[in-house]
Amino acid sequence: MDFDVIIIGGSYAGLSAALTLGRATRKVLIVDSGKPCNRQTPHSHNFLTHDGEKPADISAKAKAEVLAYPNVKFTDGNVDQARKIMDGFEVVLETKETFSSRKILLSTGLKDTLPAIKGFAECWGITVIHCPYCHGYEVKNEKVGLMMNGDHAFEMAKMISLWNSDLTLYTNGESQLTAAQMEKLTAKSIKIIEDEIIEIEHHHGILENVVLSKGDKIALKALYARSEVSQHQAFYTQLGFELTEFNTIKINEQQETTAKGVYAAGDCTTLMRSLSVTNASGAMAGVMINREMLAEDF
Repeated sequence: MDFDVIIIGGSYAGLSAALTLGRATRKVLIVDSGKPCNRQTPHSHNFLTHDGEKPADISAKAKAEVLAYPNVKFTDGNVDQARKIMDGFEVVLETKETFSSRKILLSTGLKDTLPAIKGFAECWGITVIHCPYCHGYEVKNEKVGLMMNGDHAFEMAKMISLWNSDLTLYTNGESQLTAAQMEKLTAKSIKIIEDEIIEIEHHHGILENVVLSKGDKIALKALYARSEVSQHQAFYTQLGFELTEFNTIKINEQQETTAKGVYAAGDCTTLMRSLSVTNASGAMAGVMINREMLAEDF
């Protein structure tokens, strides 16, 4: 085998796992496309010792720390195929380079499919945001909106009201809220608008107005929204593991997928997409992968 472990995805979870495995003297290869899902986000929050830093700066520092271990290698590129072979796994890059390993760790993040609303993509991760724990403090006490519907919208509105009293819920079409939910939201002075949002006016990602289908323009500081998520590549069909109903990779408490020897960590396994959670899951995966190889070899 060329390596003990190949890590597909070299952002926070992958680098955290590589650090753990590198310090365990394992021979590791990280393959990374260089396109993390938070590359447009200007600042990271809720991560001890890094609060307010640029995500790219955090990952650059982490990469330098990890590559200080001579047994950890890093290559830029995309993995085209990953497959099971005798006693391990083989990955084939788009360049046709081929590498083998005993174990595989997937830390590939999630692919966001954004609504086809003009200006949405340009503001995503900047002023169109998904998580109040990551971004809420920076827009607290401001006029904000929430573009969601149904039960999820109700629960998010309840949460966001802790940070913002001037909150409007945009169901972006006919409301799917129950009468009881609408009554509770109204009692909390949370406005409900069913008109569709057709455009987000902005300046370099800084939201200025949301434009409704009837022509109204409403100035907002930020808009909470969610994206549809999927896996970046069909490794689940190539390697034979399962996904959850949320399109995340199904793992156990040891970060192992339903395919023996294939582990996963970070955003590809959870909708709780924060750096602290991602970092911890990578460290756990590194420990558990090393533990499995020790059990095989001892």
